[in-house]
This record gives sequence, C-alpha cells and structure tokens, in this order.
Amino acid sequence: MNLPNKITIFRVCMIPIFVFFMLVSGIPGGRYIASAIFIIAALSDLLDGYIARKHNLVTNFGKFMDPLADKLLVSSALICLVDLKLLPAWIVIIIIAREFIISGFRLIASDNGVVIAASWWGKIKTTVQMVMSIMLIINLDHPFINLLEQVAIYLAAFLTVISLIDYMLKNKNVLKEKH
Repeated sequence: MNLPNKITIFRVCMIPIFVFFMLVSGIPGGRYIASAIFIIAALSDLLDGYIARKHNLVTNFGKFMDPLADKLLVSSALICLVDLKLLPAWIVIIIIAREFIISGFRLIASDNGVVIAASWWGKIKTTVQMVMSIMLIINLDHPFINLLEQVAIYLAAFLTVISLIDYMLKNKNVLKEKH
C-alpha cells in the first residue's frame, strides 16, 4: 500500500475519534480536540492527493477510498452538529443528498468509460462546508461569530445546490441511454 492510500486510511481512522470528542460531553477541551482532528483530517486529503499526483501513485483503491473518506468525514461532522443542535437537519439532508446524487452520476459515467472531474463549484462548496464545520465545531458564542456561522451555513447550502446543478448540466449526457 502506497503513502497516499495510507494517509486516506489514516483519515478514515480519525473519524470515530473525531466523533468521540464531538459527542462525549464533559471532556475538557473536547470541542477543540475535535476541531483539531477535523482540520488534520481535512488537510490530509490535500496531502494524499498532492503526493499521489506528484509521484504518480494514483491507484484504483485511492480513486475509490479518497472521495469516500471525504464524504464520511464531512457527513460525520454534519450529523454530529445536527445532534448538538448547531446545524439544521434540512441543510445536512441537502448536502448528503447531493453527495449521493453525484456518486450515482460518477458510477454511471464510470460504467460508460467516462471520468468526471471535480468542478470549481464543487471545490468551493467543499471549502465552505469545511470552514462552516470548523466554525460550528469550535462554537464560539459571540454575536459576530454567530452571524458568520449563519452566513456560512446558508452559503454552504446554496453552493451545494449550485454545484449540483452545475454538475448535472455539464454531465447530462451521462444519463442518456445508448441504443
């Protein structure tokens, strides 16, 4: 197993530890530990991709596990934030539904020999979701920060929908039946 794949596995292994620190109350600094774990896991995604591309270490395992690890990390954080009543469930439903739809699209495209690259809208969406998640995980209770959190929540939802629409419009031919 190469280094990028080991980093991806490391990211997956960090998820239950992150969830533990998010949801177990009474741990001194638990939220800060959870935010540090989340940030390290998110940054590890950049690192494994960089190493894989730079050293030509792209594998089928990595192509499958890397996006799955990202979805598991973000979904775990969002579900924890719903449980802690820091994020409305409907926002999380939109975000997770988009991920299922895009994964389905990619599966169909793959069956047809088409590789669909991530778009800029998707990358911006992911960045905003990560920043929003970190803000909500830390949960500083200050009026200005609370306002920024709300802006980030609705911006993440908006960008999730926009990136889905962009993705579907650019790749609508994937769903056309071949006769």
